[in-house]
Amino acid sequence: MSDRVLVQVAGGILTATLNRADKRNAIDTAMIDALVAALERADLDAGVRVVAVRGAGPDFCAGMDLNELLASADRTLEQNRQAALHFAQVFLRMRKLPKPIVALVQGRALAGGCGLATACDLILATESARFGYPEVQRGFVPAIVMTMLRRAVGEKIAFDLAATGRLLDGIEAAAVGLVSRVYEDADFEEQAAEVLRVLAEASPSALAFTKQQFYQLDGLSFDEGLRLGADVNAVSRSTPDFRAALSAFLKK
Repeated sequence: MSDRVLVQVAGGILTATLNRADKRNAIDTAMIDALVAALERADLDAGVRVVAVRGAGPDFCAGMDLNELLASADRTLEQNRQAALHFAQVFLRMRKLPKPIVALVQGRALAGGCGLATACDLILATESARFGYPEVQRGFVPAIVMTMLRRAVGEKIAFDLAATGRLLDGIEAAAVGLVSRVYEDADFEEQAAEVLRVLAEASPSALAFTKQQFYQLDGLSFDEGLRLGADVNAVSRSTPDFRAALSAFLKK
């Protein structure tokens, strides 16, 4: 596996660390491939219950590699479209993984890096973290990651962030719904570890059903959503996890 992403598994948690600290963990083609490989490993390893994504060094991820982006200006439209679709495969793979993915954000999460965090199921951040989509300030568009941004925070906030490129700290990002939980910098590692532990000890089947249903609700009507909920409800009652957990609770 590429050293662009360092992978460690312990206690049911696969930690994927973006490993280009000298480049603020900028995303290049090699990192995209390494991220997909890490997600594939998490999917195939039954011992992995939850995935954590973080950055090496002081920042989470500053976005796409600017040298690669500049070189793309000389490529054909179709070549650049294929490169963009290659990046999009990371987000598709994250969405399909039946295990929760948690972004641990310290420092800057910008542009494609902010999109990578937003594509995770949960974002845990320090108060001093910085989130934003400054692409417009570089004559570019947050085109791929806008799908995640718009769904996370709604139209008005999403357009504001995409059109102005302004940055939010962890507290502001939590206030607009971009971040799940925010912690004081000094307590971050301890608090994040506890969230990961809780997820790793939860029922794998219940989490898988929850994630699948949660994202299937996109675009469904109210009635369709309730029918999907009834289907998931019925299937979840037949799992060994359900029987064991309920029996244990009733014996208390």
